[in-house]
This record gives sequence, C-alpha cells and structure tokens, in this order.
Amino acid sequence: MLKVTLMLLAGFLLSQKIYAGEKSLYDFLWLDPDKKVYVLQNKIYKKENTFYADIGYLSNFTSTFQKTDGFVFRGGYYFKEEWGVEVFYNHYNNSNNENWNNIRNINGADPFVRRFNSSVGAMAIWSPFYGKINTFNKIFYFDWSFGLGVAQVSSESNRETVTDTNLQSAYAKEKFTALAWKTNIKFHVNENIHIGAEWMQHHYSGKGPSRNGREPKDKFRNNQDFVLSVGFSF
Repeated sequence: MLKVTLMLLAGFLLSQKIYAGEKSLYDFLWLDPDKKVYVLQNKIYKKENTFYADIGYLSNFTSTFQKTDGFVFRGGYYFKEEWGVEVFYNHYNNSNNENWNNIRNINGADPFVRRFNSSVGAMAIWSPFYGKINTFNKIFYFDWSFGLGVAQVSSESNRETVTDTNLQSAYAKEKFTALAWKTNIKFHVNENIHIGAEWMQHHYSGKGPSRNGREPKDKFRNNQDFVLSVGFSF
C-alpha cells in the first residue's frame, strides 16, 4: 500500500497540471534568454483563513499479529494559504489475526504484541502543492499537504507476561509521547466538501519483552496508518 501511494504521489508531481504555487514561471523561447514571464494560475478553492473538520476510517499496517482498524477525528485552521495547524484524535480497534492464532496453535505460546488504543495530538500543516486532474470530462481539484507534530499515545502490550509460557498473556496499559507526521491528498468535491487519502506515522521509543529476567532497553519503533476521510471546510 505504501509503494502504491508513493507511486501515485510521484505521478502527481510529474503531471503538467500540478503547480507549486499560484505564481508559476514560464520561459518563452522567442524572448531573450534573460527575460521571464510570470503567469498566475487561478486557484479555485482557497484555504487561507478557513477552518476544516474531517472524519475518517483508518487501517493499521504495523502489527504482524493484530487486525487493527478505527476512526479519525481532526480539525484545523489555515492562517496562510500554505500553512495551517491541526489537532487530531485516532481511535483503534484491535483483534488477534490469523498469524496470532497460528503462532499460538503451533508453538503453544503467544507472540509479543503492542497495540495502540488511541492517539491525540497536534500538527503544523504545510500545503505547498495544488493541481487539477481532467478525467471522464470532469476536472477534479486537489491539494497535497504534509504534517509534523507530536502525539500522546495510549497503548497496551503483553511484554511483562509473554516470556513466561506458564502464564496467559495479560495486556498492561502504556503511554508514549510520539513524533507524528503524515502526507495527505485532499480532493475538493465543491467549495465546502472534500475527501482525502492519508499516510500517517507515529515514531516512539518503547521496551520489548524482558529476556532472562533482564529489563530491556528502549527501542525506536513506529506505527503506520492509512486513512480515508471526508470533511467540511468553512
């Protein structure tokens, strides 16, 4: 899914219909080499001084042993055409998948699992690209943005019991402060309604299961979500 998303984004960048700002620079061959012409590309859907609110469905691509999906709430404000701020809340639903069942049935032991329950945070949003796609005789306008911020993650893991085969796995609550970032493509249905596709990651430092009674060191980890959303701008 990540490879497909990156290929789509690369295709958008290479499209002749994408512009990095409202003012694009054109060099005309019949002019003197040192002369340049600036052309204004009219932007249909302005973002400056607008609020937005989105709701979305997320699918998680991190855990080998869990089936995880959930929903996303977020809202933001663009104080400039290319810059804004956003707050978000992610809720996760988890269940053991086929891989977990196979490990349990074959080895008679549970695998190590850490799963997110929720994430709440804030981001700075940078939206440098916009463009349009003409397909099926209809023009679709879109924005491509990036976000960077921090999040408070509520999770749980079985790291304290998973190494003891005489114990049934018990999940203990955990909390982490994570670096959060994302990339988002937002298609405008009209002036007020938009739909979006987003790749979001959390990076945090957390311990794995203990070995030989020794407390493990923190290890850099990540959590990856793909989000489909619909929203309203005003």
